[in-house]
Amino acid sequence: MQGKQPYRKNPKKYGTSRRSVLKKTFNQEQLIFSTPISDDPVVAIIGGGMSGLTCALNLKKRGIKSTVFDTGVHGLGGRMGTRVLEPQPLVFDHAAQYFTVSDSRFAELVDGWLDKGLVRQWEGPIGDLEVGGHFTPIPSSSPRYIGVNGMRPLADSILSQTCMVNVARPCWISKLEAYNGMWYLSENGKPQGQFDAIVIAHNGKCANRLLATSGLPLIAKQMKRLELSSVWALLAAFEDPIPIPGNTATTSFEGAFVKGVDALSWMGNNTKKLFPSQSSGPHCWTFFSTAAYGKRNKVPQENIPNATAERVKEAMIEGVEIALGLSKGSLQRPFCTRVQLWGAALPTNTPGVPFIFDPQGRAGICGDWLLGSSLEAAALSGMDLANHIADYLRSGGASPDEFAVGLHNEFQPIEGHDIGQFPGTETKKQLTEALAYST
Repeated sequence: MQGKQPYRKNPKKYGTSRRSVLKKTFNQEQLIFSTPISDDPVVAIIGGGMSGLTCALNLKKRGIKSTVFDTGVHGLGGRMGTRVLEPQPLVFDHAAQYFTVSDSRFAELVDGWLDKGLVRQWEGPIGDLEVGGHFTPIPSSSPRYIGVNGMRPLADSILSQTCMVNVARPCWISKLEAYNGMWYLSENGKPQGQFDAIVIAHNGKCANRLLATSGLPLIAKQMKRLELSSVWALLAAFEDPIPIPGNTATTSFEGAFVKGVDALSWMGNNTKKLFPSQSSGPHCWTFFSTAAYGKRNKVPQENIPNATAERVKEAMIEGVEIALGLSKGSLQRPFCTRVQLWGAALPTNTPGVPFIFDPQGRAGICGDWLLGSSLEAAALSGMDLANHIADYLRSGGASPDEFAVGLHNEFQPIEGHDIGQFPGTETKKQLTEALAYST
């Protein structure tokens, strides 16, 4: 295969439907690199979320350079997203709401954030909210952490620790080509460099299309087995506090997993969470739908019809009223709203390994979905893949079969909340089983 483009069994051009992607995925022949690995290898990492960034950081620790490609216009971070709406400003964590720590390796990273004042514990009451405003606090054996100024600065902090990582954004890698022992990446025909190995650190339909003609059928098939939920996010700013019926313990809750409401699975008070000393001003809330509601109301997330956005907004606001036990239409209207669809929000199944690596194609995958659906899972996946790639590259590529990981693993369902898992606050069984691989 060296010196040639990846072989395509059927040269016919297909569209971009799911069926055409499947045909491309299943018809491609395995790419096999045979040329020696360069003395100063460079790795391409496609995706600048938590897993991609920790992969880059840990490659650096092993003396290996990398370039992170990310589509983010406003910054890196993936689900570590914080939205600031001007001119007030209004601040919302519109993706990851908080995170917990149960692994010493992730704890080391978080300790660094604590030392820099980037994160702190979220002390506010969090619990289950049942229809009618019945709130039950959830005790946690593990501290809950949040970004002091939102989640996004955490992503910037990771790469501030190294000068060996280049960042290209916004950049949408649209093609992978193998030639003369290297991977060549391009964005809509524009070359983006050549690399000794590649890492796919994102998922969903774009990753599937990228892999469909890559010459990596085993990785592509595993990615296609991944099932992802869709979740709507509603960011809403209110002039006055939301009336929360119940006793004094209930009135102060800052985050709640909503039970029994079709259009609502989470509600979080960003103002109380991020600015606990603020006594006046707008009250900014993040609401998430259930995965079931997201699935039924899924549309192209890049082009949400206005009618759909309005319908979803009204359904979620009504869901808030139901959850709080308020009469329909009695909740004050927010003066500012934004609706966003996370079309590939969270995994619902997993292969139960920290990463996937194809040594013949010198390519790997990392992400939270390989271990679960938490920020910690994403970080550990990136760390483990980085160390594995470093070991492989330092070996010179000899005995590639010894470095193959996860190419044939069966997928199992993931248990957790509609907005993810929080190690330390629920069963650790799955995370423990997955981490057993790397110990």
